Amino acid sequence: MENPKGYANPELLIEPLELARRLGLGAAVELPSGSAGEAPVLLDLRPAEAFAAGHIPGAAHLDLFGVSLVDTDPAPLAAFLWIIAHLLTSRGVDAGRPVVVYDEQSGIRAARAFWFLEFFGHPDARLLDGGFGAWERAGLPATRDASAPQKGAWEVGGDRARLATWRQVSERLGRAEVAILDTRSDEEYCGALVRAKRGGAIPGAVHIEWTRNLDEAGAFKPAAELRAMYEAAGVTPDREVVSYCQGGYRAAHGYFALRLLGYPRVRNYIGSWKEWGDREDLPVEKPAG
Repeated sequence: MENPKGYANPELLIEPLELARRLGLGAAVELPSGSAGEAPVLLDLRPAEAFAAGHIPGAAHLDLFGVSLVDTDPAPLAAFLWIIAHLLTSRGVDAGRPVVVYDEQSGIRAARAFWFLEFFGHPDARLLDGGFGAWERAGLPATRDASAPQKGAWEVGGDRARLATWRQVSERLGRAEVAILDTRSDEEYCGALVRAKRGGAIPGAVHIEWTRNLDEAGAFKPAAELRAMYEAAGVTPDREVVSYCQGGYRAAHGYFALRLLGYPRVRNYIGSWKEWGDREDLPVEKPAG
C-alpha cells in the first residue's frame, strides 16, 4: 500500500481513485490498473439534501448528526449504542464486507461514524480522505439515484478501551500518564461560548481544534505535521489520550488523527462537554484566551 503521507496506519484512509476501483467504476472513468478488491459498503454521512443533490454511486445515506448522548451512565449508554448499531446494520453494514464512510471533506461526521465502526469491532473500516469534495475534484462520477440498502447481519462487539464515560474522565484528572484533548473552538474552550449549563473546559485539557488536522483541501495533513502539532502540545504516544468536544463528533476527528499516527491508547468521551458542563458535580476550568 502506498503511504506518501507517512502514516503509521494508512489503511484507515482510502483515496478517491482506489475507492472508484473497488466500486468497479473503471468503465466510467480512466483509472490506474490494479485489483479492484471486494466492493465496500459505502456510507454517506452528509445531510439528506446534499446526498439528494449528488453522491457516490452505490452509497447509502446515513445522517447521524444530532443523534448524541448526554448521559454516559451504563443504562443510557447501552441504549444509545444499540440504536447506533441498529442504524449501521440497517444500511447494510456487516463484518463480511469492508466499509467506507465519507462526508464533504475528511470531516467530523465521517470520523464519528468511523469511531462507531471501530468501537463495535468492524474488521475493515476506512474513511474517504478529502470526502465527496475530493471525489468530485478527481472527476469521478456522481449520481442522484438511490436504492434501498439490504440490511446487514452483524453481531456487534464493543471495545471499551476506545470509549470514555464521565466517570472514567473524572478518574483520570491530574494523571500525568493521561492527556485530555479538547477539540472544540477557542471560544468554547475558554468559556466565551457556552453550550451547556456551564462554560469552560475539563481541568488540565490540552486544546487542539479539530480543524487543525486538515489541509486546505479538507484532507488529513501528513503524519510529520500532525505528529509535530500533537507532541508540541504534550499529546504523546506514551500517554493515554481522551478526546472530547461538545457531543463526540469533533472528538472522533481527533481520535482518528491519532489513530493514523499509531497512538496505541485513544478514547472518545462521547458524552463530551454537553454532559460534563451540565453536571454541576464535575470540576470546570476557564483557560485564558
